[in-house]
Amino acid sequence: MQKFAVEVSTTQKKSFISGAAVLAAAVAVTKVLGALYKIPLGNMLDSTGMAHFYAAYNVYTLLLTLSTAGLPVITSRLVAEATALGRHRQAQRVFTTALWLLGLAGLVCTALMFGLPRAFAHLLQDGDAWMAIRALSPAVVCVCLTSAVRGYTQGMNEMTPTAVSQIIESAGKLGVGLGLCAYLLRRGANSAEGAAAAIFGVTVGAALALAFLLLVLVLRDRRVMVARPDTPAPRREILHQLVSGGVPITIAAVGMSLITLVDQALVLYTLQHTLHHTSAQAVELYGQYTFGMTLFVLPSSFIIPLSVSLMPTLSAERAKGNAAAQQHHIRMALRLTALFAFPMGAGLSVMAGPILSLLYPAVPDTAAAATPHLQVLGIASCCVCLMTITNGVLQACGRERWPVWTLLSGGVVKVVATVLLVSNPRISIAGAAWGTLLGYAVIALLNLLCVRHAAGRGVGIVSALWRSAAATLVMAMFARGSYAFLAAKMEPTLATLLAIALAVVVYGILALAVGAVRKEDVKHLPFGRKLTKFVPFS
Repeated sequence: MQKFAVEVSTTQKKSFISGAAVLAAAVAVTKVLGALYKIPLGNMLDSTGMAHFYAAYNVYTLLLTLSTAGLPVITSRLVAEATALGRHRQAQRVFTTALWLLGLAGLVCTALMFGLPRAFAHLLQDGDAWMAIRALSPAVVCVCLTSAVRGYTQGMNEMTPTAVSQIIESAGKLGVGLGLCAYLLRRGANSAEGAAAAIFGVTVGAALALAFLLLVLVLRDRRVMVARPDTPAPRREILHQLVSGGVPITIAAVGMSLITLVDQALVLYTLQHTLHHTSAQAVELYGQYTFGMTLFVLPSSFIIPLSVSLMPTLSAERAKGNAAAQQHHIRMALRLTALFAFPMGAGLSVMAGPILSLLYPAVPDTAAAATPHLQVLGIASCCVCLMTITNGVLQACGRERWPVWTLLSGGVVKVVATVLLVSNPRISIAGAAWGTLLGYAVIALLNLLCVRHAAGRGVGIVSALWRSAAATLVMAMFARGSYAFLAAKMEPTLATLLAIALAVVVYGILALAVGAVRKEDVKHLPFGRKLTKFVPFS
């Protein structure tokens, strides 16, 4: 394996907020591209086709999580710790070891998806999803290799390669997946074939992102090596660090993906064998639930950049033994998570019906059926955001095993609650959303308690969260009331957009008034120094 040069600036220390801002900007772009992909896709495939799509995507997520969840995270942490101590060749060796390990894991998982698509489809009670599963299989190895490079650059506090590669991945998915799906449906393809065509775009996007990151490495290799060489640890020792640190993280992440798969299988089984729906009826009901799930994951996608950027910062402070700085960064990360996650989740909940009607005009019955799911899932998304950031904190603090136990606790709650609720004919498929809320609420609460224990009471968890929670409560009531008023005066689409815009303004004013956002939160953003004069709290 060719060695890659490491470029480190000793005079420039980037705030994790600036790194998070770069990644969040990329997420905003990718979500726009994703909306241009999934919203027309939902209108084209309706609930049955989307059920096939998500069956394949859930298998992909499980195998991808199995192969990538822990290793990129621990790679980022080890690279950050080595760089903080000036051990740049050690950081380089960590990366090359992780690259080989992730590549091997990706090949194995790709072979499983490509060779056993029908087995996976039948396990999920959706036999027609096998084509989509096979079309998605090459994406696993591509994303595994991509994750190694992202973990390396993130550990060096360089977020731009990750951000650009994410945009390229989404653009490829949109251009190829949506275009191919539309072409085949016009030629008479059924919903299973359309889902396979659509999801093939994910494979193409992953391959394009990998090609870009490999180009980044080639260009990096031409730069000047660090002047002060260090002696890296033996590769066997690094491999042990990667595996011992990555396995607990992987177990926690795989557990959640596995619970999602088990949840889907149990829901479909319960609908068919307890409530006596036909297979087609059960798939249709679950497809309605997936329309809510599409928006449910939106808030946490903006928190993941914060967690990713926080990891190298906390790891570096931990390597230097600076506990006070660790607490400061954790408190800021929790405050920023609440600032953005709470209003997004509450907004999805109180505006579920208008938002779904706006996004899916071609399938109004499905949008209406998905509304009660999103009302519950919007609140659950706030818990997912807290789980995401606290998982990152615990992993950066060397407590990789703790999220495993909190996950198991929440997973048991989710599965048991889902089965009990869905089997009740008066609740039926709506029980899946309530099970999701209960499961993630348990995980988030336990994680917050673990963070307090790991980092100390100086973190100030309650003070970091309550201001945003209070502002969100007022904003949610205003959003719902303003929509009801506007919908009586104008066309529903315009009423929805205007109510959302007014709610954003109201929340911004409230957040500034109660101190949910502070000067230190914005000063590292682009034009942040100028923006601080509008923020009353330091």
